[in-house]
Amino acid sequence: MTAKLLRISLALGALALTACSSARSLPAAPAFGSWPARADADASVHIGKYIKHVIVIIQENRSFENFFAGYPRADAPLYGYALKGRTRIQVPLHGISFRGPDLRHDWYSATHDWDNGKMDGFDEFGKNPHNGPHPAYAFVQHDLVAPYWTMAQQYVLADRMFPTEFGGSFTGHLTLIAGTDNLTPVKAEVDFPSALPDDCDSPPGTISGVVGLSRKPVYDGPFPCFDQFNTIATTLDAAKVPWKIYATHKLDAGMWEPFEAIEGVRYGPDWKHSIIAPQTRILSDPAAGKLASVTWVTPSTKDSDHPAYFSDRGPSWVASVVNAIGESKYWKSSAIVVVWDDWGGWYDNAPPKQLDFRGLGIRVPCLVISPYARKGYVSHYRYEFGTILNLIEQAFNLPPLGPEKDGYTDVRAGGMDKVFDFTKGPRPFVPIKAKYPTSAFLHEPPSNEPVDTQ
Repeated sequence: MTAKLLRISLALGALALTACSSARSLPAAPAFGSWPARADADASVHIGKYIKHVIVIIQENRSFENFFAGYPRADAPLYGYALKGRTRIQVPLHGISFRGPDLRHDWYSATHDWDNGKMDGFDEFGKNPHNGPHPAYAFVQHDLVAPYWTMAQQYVLADRMFPTEFGGSFTGHLTLIAGTDNLTPVKAEVDFPSALPDDCDSPPGTISGVVGLSRKPVYDGPFPCFDQFNTIATTLDAAKVPWKIYATHKLDAGMWEPFEAIEGVRYGPDWKHSIIAPQTRILSDPAAGKLASVTWVTPSTKDSDHPAYFSDRGPSWVASVVNAIGESKYWKSSAIVVVWDDWGGWYDNAPPKQLDFRGLGIRVPCLVISPYARKGYVSHYRYEFGTILNLIEQAFNLPPLGPEKDGYTDVRAGGMDKVFDFTKGPRPFVPIKAKYPTSAFLHEPPSNEPVDTQ
């Protein structure tokens, strides 16, 4: 079956499953406690006085619970809720390695997992061949993600970061650079287009999936070379703020290089100067004085944390990127945000607030690393992908991407001011220890594997 037919088949199959499951009548979930609202920008904090470089490291397909279950002071219990028939039961989360499994994580599985906020549908539509808790109810053993826990202990862990939209990597990466993927105020992109590489270089006839107010995805969207919404690239260019994105390939990197799906970048001057490949150049550019003011960093398949690749290299890759910046002249003026593009199908206990027909999606981990980041601070403020764009806008005194009525989220998301303490001087950097050294990535051959297609 072709990739196009497979994707459409999965979508149609999920539609039927969701239609069946929507009729369930279940007891309400227990209260999860009150959450702080979004963290509004503090007008008295001039972030741009201290932060001159924002680096966004994007990893793949992990829920907050999957990496941080049991973390002190975080909303991260070592148990979850599942359905046994129509009975809602509590189940313990079990420890796993990085060797999979690769769980389904499209729009339908996200809304099924969410189950109207009860967060008990992570059973892959009731199918469980192991006669026990579904594999989604799991966390990666703490020693295997030790660099991430070290970063959290030394800097900031945000336990309320939500993607803009339910679903997988395609929309996750788009909204990380645009704060929206709306084609109109009532219609947005969803899941993946019908053919790789999911962008302006897809074959003629490629269509995209869309979702509207009915929350029922259909495949009748446009060719995936978008000019229907603004991105942060346009705003940065207008203000003459240099930016770069590091990806495995300059061309056909798929959604790990989402600007390839933005017509103005793909066919404009930014394509030559701001798209940097291979991604390992981020490990040498800071020492060479070549770090841009705003930077996105995406991984190779084996370094991505994606369960499909059975690799434990992701935490070391992120540690190497953080160390490259921390040991450079840029450390004293940097804020590094580490975020995962979607939940990957893994259990999470935190019901996302529904702000529009797209979501918010299921919670993902987020770390903020900076010489001004509060040490060992767990932020409980509600963040979304637009919050990261808000941080960039604050740092460089940029206007919003667009009005909220048109689907832009950077203003409604609020800021990250409260994770920083600018009353003290910048803290010296302490290298993050990891299993694999930076040399393992510097000498990593270019990857010819297909990028994430889920």
